[in-house]
Amino acid sequence: MTTTSDATGTEVRKYLYKIPEAMVLLSMSRSALYEQIRSGRLRSVQQGRARLISAAALRDYVALLEREAHEETHYDETA
Repeated sequence: MTTTSDATGTEVRKYLYKIPEAMVLLSMSRSALYEQIRSGRLRSVQQGRARLISAAALRDYVALLEREAHEETHYDETA
């Protein structure tokens, strides 16, 4: 979750990200990001016409990638 300050200096937490923001945060192309959404690996929500990705979904996706990398490394060591 990103924390920013508004004009009054009040801390504001961001809970939902637009697709272009998620692309930057995950270093992924638009098509790769939508493929992860379609496959169910990255959760998203629809608000009106906008597709949004929650901070929790981003954290969960990164954790999934880390688990898969760990399993792959562990598998390579036992093979």
